Amino acid sequence: MKPADPISPLPATKKECDARGWHELDIVLVTGDAYVDHPSFGVALIGRLLESKGYRVAILAQPRYSDNTDFKMFGRPRLFFGITGGNLDSVVANYTGNGKVREKDSYSPDGNPWFDKKREKTSRRRPDRASMLYSNLARSAYKDVPVILGGVEASLRRFIHYDYKQKKLRGSLLSDAKADLLVYGMGEQAVLEIARRLDKGLDLSSIAGTCERLSDQVFQQRQHDEKSRIFLPSWQEIQQNDALFLRAEKTIDAQARSYGDIQLIQRQQSSWIIQQPQPPQLSTPELDKLYELPYTRCEHPAFPNVPAARMIQHSLTAVRGCSGNCSFCAITRHQGPAISSRSKESLLREAKAVSNMKNFAGTITDIGGPTANLYGVSCRIGSCKKHDCLYPKVCKNLEVNEKAFLAVLREVAALPEIRNVFISSGLRLELLCLTPKLFKEIIRTHTPGILKIAPEHTEQEVLDIMHKESSEQLVRFLELGRTLSRELNKEAHFSPYIISAHPGCKESHTANMAKTLQKLGLELRQFQDFTPTPGTLATAMYVTGLHRDTEKPIFVARGQSERMKQRRILEQHLLPKNSSPKNSGHKKQRPHKHSVKRRK
Repeated sequence: MKPADPISPLPATKKECDARGWHELDIVLVTGDAYVDHPSFGVALIGRLLESKGYRVAILAQPRYSDNTDFKMFGRPRLFFGITGGNLDSVVANYTGNGKVREKDSYSPDGNPWFDKKREKTSRRRPDRASMLYSNLARSAYKDVPVILGGVEASLRRFIHYDYKQKKLRGSLLSDAKADLLVYGMGEQAVLEIARRLDKGLDLSSIAGTCERLSDQVFQQRQHDEKSRIFLPSWQEIQQNDALFLRAEKTIDAQARSYGDIQLIQRQQSSWIIQQPQPPQLSTPELDKLYELPYTRCEHPAFPNVPAARMIQHSLTAVRGCSGNCSFCAITRHQGPAISSRSKESLLREAKAVSNMKNFAGTITDIGGPTANLYGVSCRIGSCKKHDCLYPKVCKNLEVNEKAFLAVLREVAALPEIRNVFISSGLRLELLCLTPKLFKEIIRTHTPGILKIAPEHTEQEVLDIMHKESSEQLVRFLELGRTLSRELNKEAHFSPYIISAHPGCKESHTANMAKTLQKLGLELRQFQDFTPTPGTLATAMYVTGLHRDTEKPIFVARGQSERMKQRRILEQHLLPKNSSPKNSGHKKQRPHKHSVKRRK
């Protein structure tokens, strides 16, 4: 008989704080998601990390925002409010790429995005630009308590960015929210340093992995700072010439990949945003310790039946970061391009803990991360500033550790309580072609039915703009996959995932793609219209109409009618009869593996 789960969640109500004898909290973490105590949820991971250092932490999840009453629930926090919109940007969570209101929210109880069942009498659980509104309410509740922004929404909106719901450029979220500091990236090291400094009464300047908001006067006083710095195009300059928006995004992208000791500075409308250099990636022992902190891996009782929790409850995070740098994806900018992998021993310990959960039915639903088969990779020369390991082909210095991932999969699958181990995270096709033993093992054992793949497109001109591998790679992948399937005497089914109307994609490209997919024997069941989410080069191309590399004009399908033309081509030529496309409206943001998994 399995033992009862002994771990308690972090307090999410005043009653739970009182039961612990906590009459004053150190930190209140505010999130637009329901509270799920699982390391795939960023607020849970940060909360547990702070708890492990002795801080008293509570979670204020999906607060009502008609007034600041909920923000006073726990009383005045001694150190700070930590604000996040949740695992997704709030606009992405609330609207499809075509601006339609989403009727489901995987991060809310029962998938219901409304506070009450009757839509006409209520408001959404997660407001648009949640981080900004939550910051204002926290400030109004306790004016003297520092407000710290973090999570995906803050990270990808830290500079001038495009808001596709409002169809306009906006300034930094830090500037709009008037918060004290913004933590970008995964944030563990920065958050601990913030807590340490506030606990000792120190200022919050020059913390690695943060952005500061300075007035003109303070900025001039700090001009003596001798750190290397790059000035991005300002708000005024971009308003006068939107091509500079692409230039700014390319600079931010390059610096995110280089791990350079350089400040990025951007003038807003009435303030300056200073991005401090990012901290080094977490080491394997640090990752192991972080993911082995005590988690219930379940929803807090006040937030029952959260769909995303059910999806990832019995999954393991094995790897962090992605060096693919796809134009449409923000993972590299948020998690970083360097790959960090957990140890096999740590993953086995976590798998044993999962297998002892009362509701475990024998299946580990995922061992992965943003890109599962980047597990264990390393660089032959140590590292480089470019960190662009997969485009236009796999870098000769990238050492792929096929044996390491195979060992993890096999040893986890061999544990007594485990019957199935599946991979639901992204898999890079070009890497699978270099690791046929792993590919064969995935087809044999670790694929629940259809293997979903994400070539994104088939036309080389569009693939180059997407920063994806060549069109020939898909052909090689399918040939190898079908050969391995025949050797296993197992029929393989591959289902492609496609982005329609990506910048640079014309109707002719879409029509050619439809023919190519048919020729390759691939049945399209799912695709997404491109959505210009914050923090990607694809969005900068959408806004400016310029190629990411050449800065020459490209076609952009902006209007609804132009986008629908490409959509109809795919619907008419590729979707199975009597079916409709599963189009979630482009949620390809997915940074913190603190979000729903995406296929690569």
